[in-house]
Amino acid sequence: MELNLLKDIVVIFALSTVVNFLFTKIKVPTIIGYLLTGVLTGPYLLGLVSSHHQIELLAEIGVVLLMFTIGLEFSINHLLRIRKIVFVGGFMQLILTAGITMLIARLYNMDWAGALFVGFLTALSSTAVVLKLMQERSEITSNYGRTVLGILIFQDIILIPLLLFTPMLGGEVSDQSGQLLMLLGKTVFLVGLVYVGNRWLMPKLLRMVAHTKNQELFMMSIFAICLSVALLTSEMGISLAFGAFLAGLMISESEYSHNAFGQLIPFKDTFTSFFFVSIGMLLDLNFVSEHLGLVISTVLLVLLIKMIIAGGTAFVLGHTFRGTIMVGFALCQVGEFSFILAQSGMKYQLIPDYYYQLFLAVAIISMSVTPLLMMISHPVAEKLLKLPLPKTLVNGLFPLPQIEIPVLKNHVVFIGKDARALNLSVMAKYMKMPYISIIFDPGTVKKLQEKGETVVYGDATNEPILEKAHVKTADVVVVSVGNLIVAMSIVERVRNLSPHAFIIVRTKKVVDIEELYRLGANQVIPEEFETAIELFERVLKKRLVPQREINLLLAKIRDDHYGIFREETSKSDQLFQELPNLEIMALKVREGSFVIGKSISQIRFRKVFGVTLVAILRKEELIEHPDVHTTLELFDIVYIMGRSEQIANAFELFGKNELPVEASKPRRLKAE
Repeated sequence: MELNLLKDIVVIFALSTVVNFLFTKIKVPTIIGYLLTGVLTGPYLLGLVSSHHQIELLAEIGVVLLMFTIGLEFSINHLLRIRKIVFVGGFMQLILTAGITMLIARLYNMDWAGALFVGFLTALSSTAVVLKLMQERSEITSNYGRTVLGILIFQDIILIPLLLFTPMLGGEVSDQSGQLLMLLGKTVFLVGLVYVGNRWLMPKLLRMVAHTKNQELFMMSIFAICLSVALLTSEMGISLAFGAFLAGLMISESEYSHNAFGQLIPFKDTFTSFFFVSIGMLLDLNFVSEHLGLVISTVLLVLLIKMIIAGGTAFVLGHTFRGTIMVGFALCQVGEFSFILAQSGMKYQLIPDYYYQLFLAVAIISMSVTPLLMMISHPVAEKLLKLPLPKTLVNGLFPLPQIEIPVLKNHVVFIGKDARALNLSVMAKYMKMPYISIIFDPGTVKKLQEKGETVVYGDATNEPILEKAHVKTADVVVVSVGNLIVAMSIVERVRNLSPHAFIIVRTKKVVDIEELYRLGANQVIPEEFETAIELFERVLKKRLVPQREINLLLAKIRDDHYGIFREETSKSDQLFQELPNLEIMALKVREGSFVIGKSISQIRFRKVFGVTLVAILRKEELIEHPDVHTTLELFDIVYIMGRSEQIANAFELFGKNELPVEASKPRRLKAE
């Protein structure tokens, strides 16, 4: 048995582990760690890896799985929505980049054919690097993410015509028209295959497999679908990666797509690491050291040209200045498919070996700095927006129409464009509750405005946007943006504008709670913990545990976990530091309730249950500080104050099926 490949894999994994551990500590993206691992193990430095061909095969599998998961996250409907971006934006970016690069390449003393070929090499961006980063940051379906994805899809599609065009540039005459007709036929066939597979074939096939309740069979089926379609497109002369993307699209709208995505993540991450390692192995450090000035200046020139052209394309497509900057930074590198095209160019002697080495150095270095550039794109945009820029540049060529936002008080502000935030606004509308939504996605905003929704377009990290939504007079602000750094920035600005607003924040992890409380949040809902509580509640119900005991237990669990996070109070508020963690709950008096017709003194809220009745809402009248002789009536809304477990204990007064009037968690009292 040949053990060279196994030895190489062990070396790559061992070195990657060490490098990534160090990079994680200093908060540098792991992609850079993989590229560095490739440079270290490659033939131009330590020469630790000998099975280059096999490693490249593993790398190809990684790209296939990456593109398959991208297709799973996307859908045909999404693809149809961005067809303008794919064909108009993609074509514009390709032609402009290739044309300008060709003119500059002439300054490097290249002939016209070679200069045009280098222009095409430069125009392609890295699908693997950019989409992996966007997937990790949950930005695939964002407004700028859709533009980036659309342009990358066009680049993947155009690779085949470019490969057909390369022999012509090299002086070889062939039946190009026949090949183009064949390509058109293949395209029609693939479109039909994806449509049929998405609508009929895949849903039925996966349903049959899922009903066997055999997870191993399900995984084998997913792999078979992914690799079969990728192999089919490869046999047709189209890249494996693009075929895998089509396979993902075929499954994307199936009810089993999320399960497939979750199961594939570990495999995708493992194999994708080999891709970046294999790219790093190509870098000849001797060439870089001997021509350091030329390499650095060329890298900077390529980054600048591609940044300006990609950003300009985004601007023409209607992006704001912030979106323009983010698209430009995301697409400024040279891509992995350029390596395939470059090898074809070497075959037809379009570029000499010297320029090929320069291309490799520029491509790998530009891919290496992409994670850092994407990380700083938003802060850079924020800095540039402080300059006196023209309104057209700031708002884009197709700004959303300005709608009149009514002056509201004691309303709710929803911040975020995810399904949770959008569903909250639907619930508020159903309850006839005054609200304003802030959404940073012009497409979503336009649709909601057409439905008559009160929506403000903009980035909620900017105070003018918050002021437009009348945050200063809002009594509740809900932040559901997913990204912790953005959420922290929003909470801090909301608290600066409105000391009294009750801020509820959604976050992913329990460890995020403390920092959000410190910045001014009143209540933080960690997804991972609340999901566990909901599942545990269902377990208890299945075990027939009484609802009252469930309420008490869950209240105790929440207090034990959330209670450790306390807001720091000023010295003037030290009187309140000893108060218990109090909450207020609104409960409705329903038919059959024990409290109907009884006075507050008869019910003995405080003595029996440890809670205090602070107010009663009767029809449209609010009775504040009711005396002990006040009797409760049917459909009164009673506001009681106490600890979580005390309030849960008092639920039984209002009927065994009684639930809080408010859909949110109990409100936490603060010392103002």
